[in-house]
Amino acid sequence: MTQKPVFPAIDAPKTEERPVEDTRHGVTRIDEFAWLRAGNWQEVFKDPSALDPAIRAHLETENAYQVAMLADAADLRKRLFEEMKGRIKEDDSSVPMKDGPFAYGSSYKKGGEQPRFFRMPREGGAEQIILDGDAEADGKAYFRIGSSDHSSDHRRLLWAFDDKGSEFFSLRVRDIATGKDLDDDVSDTSGGGVWNAANDGFLYTRVDENHRPSKLFFHALGTDNAQDRLVYEETDPGFFMDVGGSRNNDWIFVSINDHETSEFRLLHTDDPTAEPKLVAARETGLQYDLEEGGDVFFILTNADGAKDFKIMTAPVSDPTRPNWKELVPHEPGRLILALLAFKDFLVRLERKDGLPRIVIRDRATGSEHSISFDEEAYSLSLLGAYEYDTDVMRFSYSSMTTPAQVFDYDMRTRARVLLKTQEVPSGHDPDHYVTRRLMAPSHDGELVPVSLIYHRDTPLDGSAPMLLYGYGSYGITIPAGFNTNILSLADRGFVYAIAHTRGGKDKGFSWYEDGKREKKKNTFLDFIAVAGHLVSHGYTSHHRIVAQGGSAGGMLMGAIANMAPEAFGGIIAEVPFVDVLTTMLDDTLPLTPPEWPEWGNPIASEKDYQTIAAYSPYDNVAALDYPPILAVAGLTDPRVTYWEPAKWIARLRAHTASGNPALFKIHMDSGHAGASGRFSRLEEIAYVYAFALKVAGKMDGDKLT
Repeated sequence: MTQKPVFPAIDAPKTEERPVEDTRHGVTRIDEFAWLRAGNWQEVFKDPSALDPAIRAHLETENAYQVAMLADAADLRKRLFEEMKGRIKEDDSSVPMKDGPFAYGSSYKKGGEQPRFFRMPREGGAEQIILDGDAEADGKAYFRIGSSDHSSDHRRLLWAFDDKGSEFFSLRVRDIATGKDLDDDVSDTSGGGVWNAANDGFLYTRVDENHRPSKLFFHALGTDNAQDRLVYEETDPGFFMDVGGSRNNDWIFVSINDHETSEFRLLHTDDPTAEPKLVAARETGLQYDLEEGGDVFFILTNADGAKDFKIMTAPVSDPTRPNWKELVPHEPGRLILALLAFKDFLVRLERKDGLPRIVIRDRATGSEHSISFDEEAYSLSLLGAYEYDTDVMRFSYSSMTTPAQVFDYDMRTRARVLLKTQEVPSGHDPDHYVTRRLMAPSHDGELVPVSLIYHRDTPLDGSAPMLLYGYGSYGITIPAGFNTNILSLADRGFVYAIAHTRGGKDKGFSWYEDGKREKKKNTFLDFIAVAGHLVSHGYTSHHRIVAQGGSAGGMLMGAIANMAPEAFGGIIAEVPFVDVLTTMLDDTLPLTPPEWPEWGNPIASEKDYQTIAAYSPYDNVAALDYPPILAVAGLTDPRVTYWEPAKWIARLRAHTASGNPALFKIHMDSGHAGASGRFSRLEEIAYVYAFALKVAGKMDGDKLT
């Protein structure tokens, strides 16, 4: 039985106001909570104990308040956690991927929080643990492994870790035979590196004090870090740099990009300290990506007006733009997402009519065939490969009701071999659930895709509670894949829905363009329209909808709270980007200059200032009837700084006309990704879901079956 949530009558923390004025383009704003931004934030990211005691005291008060307000949900959280944990195969393992004499994979041990990385003889045999995440994390409040890459001679492992949550990764080199790390220890990196041909050194990007990967270095094994050679420096703070390698271990790719422009430079692995060779100079709006194909590079690009991308080729001897030749032409409405090249085949992942498919092209004949599935909504992904000269490629498939399946696919014979199906130890019957794909008309007539899952016994008469998830930025598409956690909601009568709003690429690149910069409000209006559509079709009622989004999706949550608070019964905003205008005006912050192509540059442009000011959640808080709101953040988050949600919650409390609570939970020892261990992460999800159940009046936790 659904009941209205009851929160205890506990006085909320009252945040001290210290007004600060800021005038831009003739407009003066007053920020009464600006003092919550630590002046030494760079130091805090590396050493959380350096936080101003007054700010720390305030954050701890916020944590104590949310604990008290949600104390009655403690038992429910425990039940949810045990349920979700029961759906995880605790000693799960990936399907090993072959590379030369070995096959490499990852696994978990029963009760383990962190992954272990192993290898075994190519045709089977005993596993050798080459990196044990639980052992490395022992005694640390936070621990996360970044990338790991074995050398081409299979003697060493280059691996990275972050033990603060601030994404300043340290690189280590492990001797696989002895299991011991060498003395090489490179700190303040972006979390990965690429071996040279001789396997006696590696390239990596170093992160500066503002958390920007702007310098590419080569480290020779056994030398002091101070001797590392600077190979390339990116001087434009609006661009990020990354380094990667080809599967044939021939090439090193130096990728430089913002959200709308890309540039590649090449190094040969046998000469990693040479001057990187430019492929195509950056040109605003030109995007391209490289995939090695033997004597050619395959180039995925939007050049020459190919909005949904096309595939070009260029000789490795001179891959500069004048030598690009079209291979797969642009087709409007068919968005090419990724490429994977093999000796005889070229594989591409594309999306058409809102659904993904895999297309295999015979490089000799040009003939093509595709792999697709029949469910209304599903997720496909390429799983990569170590080897180039093979006829077998690997992919995964899942839907909202179908557990993830891993297949090996013979591109020549078209034989498909199921290698693994995700196990759900506590049991899962897909027939107990219904998945749907709907199209909801938005404010301007555009149809917004919506993915749904609910229990087959859920009444569709408007009485069902709903968790409505949204993101809608950076062109990211939220897949309609299998998620064991949401079954805890579906089993309690919830409808779980994903609104594929503009700002993603669900309906092609134009869908992304229509949800950014001056068109950003389409993202918010789409989400509100989806809520209305689901109500009008009996899936739920407005007061039973709990909206959820994180990061840029948290900005979506802040915007819809201001634009249509009456449309939602509750809002969950995780690491929410809610102080958009202030952040985009601060070019010292890690992501600000690279983010200007996505949101606009309010420093240089009065028009961009006005556009962002019109929707920035923090700037548009008013005396409205806000529903209950929960914000979750991390102290050492370099992507969405902790003070954004801290300020937002304080301002919401000062202005709300509803009397509903605004709660703020901050992890004092983690960053953007939240808790680092797999079970710690489940505890966090249980906490968020318990809030949703409380808001929906389902605290009894009764299941449908």
